[in-house]
Amino acid sequence: MQKTFTYPKFDYVRPPELAEGRDGHYPVIVVGAGPVGLTAAIDLAHEGQPVLLLDDDDTVSIGSRGVCYAKRTLEVLDRIGCDNRFVDKGVSWDVGRTFFGEGEVFNFNLRPQAQHLRPGMINLQQYYLEQYLIERTGDVPQLEKRFKHKVIAVTPGDDKVTLRVETPDGAYTLTTDWLVVADGARSPIRTMLGLDIEGKVFMDRFLIADVVMAADFPAERWFWFDPPFHRNQSVLLHKQADNVWRIDFQLGWQADPVEEKKPENVIPRIKAMLGDEREFELEWVSVYTFQCRRMNQFNHGRVLFVGDAAHQVSPFGARGANSGIQDTDNLAWKLKLVMDGKAPAALLDTYGEERGYAADENLMNSTRSTDFITPKSTTSKVFRNAVLQLAAKYPFARALVNSGRLSVPSWLATSSLNTPDGDAFEGQMIPGAPLADAPVEVAGQPGWLLHQMGNRFQLLHYVDDASTLDEKTALALAQLAQAAIAIEAIIVAPRGQAPAGLKTLIDTDGCIAQRYDLRPGTTYLVRPDQHVAARWRALDASKIKAALARATCNA
Repeated sequence: MQKTFTYPKFDYVRPPELAEGRDGHYPVIVVGAGPVGLTAAIDLAHEGQPVLLLDDDDTVSIGSRGVCYAKRTLEVLDRIGCDNRFVDKGVSWDVGRTFFGEGEVFNFNLRPQAQHLRPGMINLQQYYLEQYLIERTGDVPQLEKRFKHKVIAVTPGDDKVTLRVETPDGAYTLTTDWLVVADGARSPIRTMLGLDIEGKVFMDRFLIADVVMAADFPAERWFWFDPPFHRNQSVLLHKQADNVWRIDFQLGWQADPVEEKKPENVIPRIKAMLGDEREFELEWVSVYTFQCRRMNQFNHGRVLFVGDAAHQVSPFGARGANSGIQDTDNLAWKLKLVMDGKAPAALLDTYGEERGYAADENLMNSTRSTDFITPKSTTSKVFRNAVLQLAAKYPFARALVNSGRLSVPSWLATSSLNTPDGDAFEGQMIPGAPLADAPVEVAGQPGWLLHQMGNRFQLLHYVDDASTLDEKTALALAQLAQAAIAIEAIIVAPRGQAPAGLKTLIDTDGCIAQRYDLRPGTTYLVRPDQHVAARWRALDASKIKAALARATCNA
């Protein structure tokens, strides 16, 4: 098999606890150096929190595995200081097409709206994502990594969590104030603690083939139901980096996973799809089953579960790693406030509330996609095929086609942290919504709104001309930064420059005003994870203070 990627090997380092014969203590320990654990560790550490990251392996994931990373995930990576290498290396795409037999019956565009920095989705092998995140950790001095360190016991307590860690040199003990568990779907720590996870396993098998070939297919998602080259089953095609193409073949539950992975069985399937004349080489092959399930509760005292350790979905819709990274996006700012003594531990209960809601949303969409892709009865299959036939001609049927509802951010409209609207607004930027991006000008340079947002509470205040901001308003906005939980005030305007000490964003194309339904005086309070906390038509310091208290469980 051809190899387009050289797997790094990370050095095992003898820990000081063993070298010095003592126990160790860290404020936060993250277990698991996959995409979710790495993102969590970077997010906490780049804001100044000392973090220890433990992993029982010494390389990145083998094979492409998670492939599709959504626009919101890319925005989270931007927020934690990652550069453009993910997008530069990955294959950007917005369009997906669904086929029934030989004909196209449906297509969609993940980014129908212009003037956003990031694409709707990129395809990038998971090993690249992990490698780039590990390289990012080298720029975060508060983050320590330890490879070949396996957690073999966890004992939660009221004021700390105790871990026993096994290494090639022997075992040692650590304690931590907070343990973030990102050790995957099988989660040994979840098992150690005897915690439940409920859902169902789907009785089907799928073959993944990473195929190296030169092909001029467009950078789109192509999904087939009952294609002529793989009758009565489904097939998914994605382009990845390095001319590697990901092909998923539905096999059926009775397929033998060992036999199906053999090249002599894989290659004929691919030739039937691509034609005998197409040259290709296999890079990686795997057979998988999947399940849709979640823990009843994600936070258990000082132990916090994220990603696949907390919830699992089918791969259709790219909701696995994307939802896990959004878990960390939700958790990190809350944990930091609690650790800094600026919010009560009850704030962490809202992590479970908000991301539990998101998990339920993902499970629902994932289950519906799976039921459509793999009908469980003859009647269900007849209905599915009828929908596909009708979709070629009738718009109403296209809405029923489900080859995987692609990952989108959760709109936390029902969150207890939101301050309900007291004024009338149009548009989508409701309390709980993730911020929409837009082009801006900052200090005379072109930029993007989301690059100015995040990692702290912020206030967007709109005026017609920033240079005419009155002294009383400027003083009130500046004073927000002096509170125990500081709020950075930002002036948004089509022109002008606010007084010194206040950042000004020029809404060059009126895009922010349109997307946020802005009028002079309109004010938005934004959380550190770039979600709307509250909004008003006029600046009112007492309302801002109350909304901040509500958003941090200090009310």
